Amino acid sequence: MYHLFVLVNHGGTPSALADAVDRAGMSCQVGMELEQLDELGATSPDAVLLDMSSLEEPDARRLIELCHSRRLPVLAAVPREAVKDYDPSLNADEMVVCPVSEAELNARVKQAMYRVSGPAGPKLLKAGDLAIDLERYEVTVAGRRVSLTYKEFQLLVLLASNPGRVYTREALLSQIWGYDYLGGTRTVDVHIRRLRSKVESPGRSFVETIWNVGYRFKAPA
Repeated sequence: MYHLFVLVNHGGTPSALADAVDRAGMSCQVGMELEQLDELGATSPDAVLLDMSSLEEPDARRLIELCHSRRLPVLAAVPREAVKDYDPSLNADEMVVCPVSEAELNARVKQAMYRVSGPAGPKLLKAGDLAIDLERYEVTVAGRRVSLTYKEFQLLVLLASNPGRVYTREALLSQIWGYDYLGGTRTVDVHIRRLRSKVESPGRSFVETIWNVGYRFKAPA
């Protein structure tokens, strides 16, 4: 059972989202700021759900950035009548249209968690000198810690979790940025190039370019 943190702009007032979470068989805590998670006894959530009906865009943008800095999957819950005005540059990991069914909410939460942490399974991915700690969100190369951005980490986890599998640029754009991202496939190339510059060196490479197709993580020899 997943535990969600529902962020709203009206304090302890009951949220319709909290009821939806309960019907979906998940538990939740309702709050106004992420800092509430730092309180003694607070349960660490599996994901954060933003009640966009109660949040102004600047507040939502700030909260999403904070979630990313904490490596917390974040979902934007948007009222159906406001979908046309939703700004994809907010960069939430998933968007749900409210009212949302229990099955869809479960699926969206799982998808958001996958985008941030990769598939459920081993907590440590290793490939030669490269080690990816999925629990601590740390990457090391030959024992040296590497600082990656949120999207770079997501890309590395996705590719390294499926060595040998070729991902098209469109597939990476869809799985990491979401279908409604407007930046185009050039964004993928830029992030892959930056990722390589941080984890690779002469004689040590992990990501292969498949010309005119996309990228893959080198399968173990």
